[in-house]
Amino acid sequence: MIEVNENKTTYIKENQILGEIDYPKVDENTVNISHTYVDPSLRGQGVADKMMESVFKYLNNKNQKVICTCSYAIKWLEKHPEYQDMEVAKKEK
Repeated sequence: MIEVNENKTTYIKENQILGEIDYPKVDENTVNISHTYVDPSLRGQGVADKMMESVFKYLNNKNQKVICTCSYAIKWLEKHPEYQDMEVAKKEK
């Protein structure tokens, strides 16, 4: 189950948090997607992708902009042009 909150999205299975994405507020209209984690037992199964999709849908519905400093978020956003207009800055590689 994916649980989306104001500053964190978690993937919960059997009452254990097995994945998370952190996106603290930068200002009233912007968050920084700063960290993505998926338990090693679930890697390669699309969990991070599903969580990131949930994060972007949630933030888009709240008219939030994003700054991506997490390497996974940067790569994910490059593959999803439908959300690229939400980005306000890119982290230098």
